[in-house]
Formats: sequence, structure tokens, C-alpha cells
Amino acid sequence: MNFSTLGLEPALLRTCETLGYIEPTPIQKQGIPVVLSGVDLIGCAETGTGKTAAFLLPLIQRMGNRPRPGVRILVLAPTRELVSQIEASYKQLLPKHGPKCVSIIGGASMSRQCEALRRGVSVVVATPGRLVDHIERGTIDLKQIDALVLDEADRMLDMGFWPSIRKVLAIVPAKRQTLLFSATMSPAIEKIARTTMTEPVLVEVSRRGRPALMVDQTVYPVAPESKTALLLDLLERERLNESWYLLELAAGQNVYRIFLRPANTM
Repeated sequence: MNFSTLGLEPALLRTCETLGYIEPTPIQKQGIPVVLSGVDLIGCAETGTGKTAAFLLPLIQRMGNRPRPGVRILVLAPTRELVSQIEASYKQLLPKHGPKCVSIIGGASMSRQCEALRRGVSVVVATPGRLVDHIERGTIDLKQIDALVLDEADRMLDMGFWPSIRKVLAIVPAKRQTLLFSATMSPAIEKIARTTMTEPVLVEVSRRGRPALMVDQTVYPVAPESKTALLLDLLERERLNESWYLLELAAGQNVYRIFLRPANTM
């Protein structure tokens, strides 16, 4: 199977060919036709399986077929790094002179983000906290949203972003396409799907309950008084390591979590 069998238009197929994408990954094979159909999707897939292109390619096509002003696509992701990678992927896949995209992340210039929004964009990729800042300031209008993407939803829950996501869900149109991607399908994720989506199609590339294959997992038994010392030692030891990961240290009722990630593949 190649990308030409998935329903993508010639311009996007040429882009895929130029970028060297010949055979779609499993999440792309199953997900792209679903997104093109306009229905809601739950994609259970790990980082690095090609899920970014699985939602960007069909959304770019659908947006191009129905041009109109305003922010049309909103992508929420848990980290600044992931937001930047999604924005870069969008610009790679975008047909020439296509709709503009802006990233909305903390730690970047608020005034520059406001200026980009004032000039007009069709796609916003954001971390939940900074997006809520713009909502509260009245610098972004989400009333024209056609598609909402919750990328790495499980990590956004772990990082405490659900209150911010609820604020976003209260503003975006009820009639929209919602795409939720998660490496795991926990009860909390299933509850979100039931309350925010309409008869979603489930695509499971990563089987629920199975440890992530692309993640090395290591347990460090540690006494409560030694947690901080071990944490600092591990961070120092891995400073030159290019592999990023979720580091979790637990003792009793206390858990330290540090979220690190490798560069996404499209």
C-alpha cells in the first residue's frame, strides 16, 4: 500500500513523494481515510509512529476543499517541543501558498503571537496553558474551528492540563471533528472520549494495556530521603544522552515525573 490509495489529492501525494514518504505507517493507513471522511477518531499510537502526518495530511486536504477565513484547525499538545515539531511538519506538508499556521507556546513572545493571530491564520498548534492565556485576553477567536486535535492526550492528563482543555472545549463549536491521539487508552482517556466526541472510530496501533514498545522502562527502588539525590544523579548521567523519556520516581505517596521525548517522526 502507498499514499495514493488513501484518498489524498495529487498535490499532497507529490509532497509525500518529495519528502520520501513511500509506504504509510499503520496509523496513517488506518487513520487518514477516517479523518478524510470527517468523523471523529481515537488513535491509539505511540510517539514516533507517524501520527502527526496521519492527522495533518487529511486535515490540510479537507481545509483546502472548503476555504474560508478564521482559525479552522486547533491542535493541542503537551509540550513546547511537540508543538514546534507539529508546526514544522505542517510547513513541510503544506502546498505552496497554503493556509498559515502559528504555534502558541509558553516562553515565547506573547506580542508576536498576538500579531500573527491579528494577521490571520488558519491553523493553531498550542500548549493548553498558553492558549488559555490568549482566550482570557481575547486575542484568539476559536468560533470557526472545524477540527480539534488532542495529541498525546494521556501526557496532557498526566501533566495536569485537563482544566485548561475543558476551558477550550467550552469555547470551540460543538459541531466539529475531534481527533484524539494517545499512547495508552486508560479509563480517564475513554471518559474524555465519551464526553467530547461523537461516535468516534477507534484505531489501535498500540494495544491497550501493553507497555510502549518504543520506551525503555527502568525501576529504581529508592528510600524517601534519597529521592532527590537519585533524581539529580540520573539527570546528570543522562545529560549527554540524545534519548529523552518519561522519568518517574516514586516513594510512598509521592511521585516525581519528568517528561522528556525524542523528536517525532511524521
